Amino acid sequence: MNPLFLNTVLLGGDTKAKLAAASEAGFDQIELWTSDVAALDGGAAATRALAATLQIGFTDYQVLLDFDGAPGDKREVKRAEALAMLDTAAEIGIDTVLVPASTDPACDRARIGDDLAWLVDQARLRGRRIAYEGMAWSSVNATFAAAWEAIRGFDPAHAGLVLDSFHLFVRDEDETVIDAVPVDRIFLAQFSDVAHPVALADAKRIARHARLLPGAGKLPLDRLARRLLGRGYVGPIGLEVFNDGLRARDPGPVARMAMDALRRLLGRAEVQPADDNAAGSSR
Repeated sequence: MNPLFLNTVLLGGDTKAKLAAASEAGFDQIELWTSDVAALDGGAAATRALAATLQIGFTDYQVLLDFDGAPGDKREVKRAEALAMLDTAAEIGIDTVLVPASTDPACDRARIGDDLAWLVDQARLRGRRIAYEGMAWSSVNATFAAAWEAIRGFDPAHAGLVLDSFHLFVRDEDETVIDAVPVDRIFLAQFSDVAHPVALADAKRIARHARLLPGAGKLPLDRLARRLLGRGYVGPIGLEVFNDGLRARDPGPVARMAMDALRRLLGRAEVQPADDNAAGSSR
């Protein structure tokens, strides 16, 4: 059964409130941000202890921005940031670090291969994995297909992809694009919806402020979920929904709304979600 996760970006409140709300709503895992750890007194050790108390796991640790192809002196700064994130992930017990394709207009394309090879090797040395993601506004590797070409040659146990419905459909890809990728190289699948077609020029604003829960918008999420799960995907599946209005509300009811939306999506995809007892036992 696929672990069900929620990205904490949907929820308001402090780190304790976010994790508690996700756990109480029945999520198996959460996607954790560096800001969540920084905001918790006690940092990584306290985060690990809190998650253990709440019996909730981690999908990934995010986000290492503008790493690949960092130009000039930024390269060493970004490598130091990467090592810090990998070490913190290991301390908390998170096996995957999320790395979007660079959005830096000055990205040095000649460095991308070497940078990703270095990063995957550093992850391997620490027993971690890198989940690479093409974002709609990335300067390089902005599509799912391009992101796959960038990482396909690396150690399959330590380098895989993020499948994000928003970025996929905004870039005019469709669900068939995932067929080119071995299903075990998709490390996690994020779902969200939008109210109307999104122009590429407006993608970043919508993505950061106005995504919707599945079923509240217009994206063909059912088809994507059905194709993904029909290929035998057993990895984490969940929600990354940036929404200013929902974030301003009490995190408890919002987390329950999110779980309801995710279960309805899986039901429409003809996949039976775990019941509460099964979800709890998989944490």
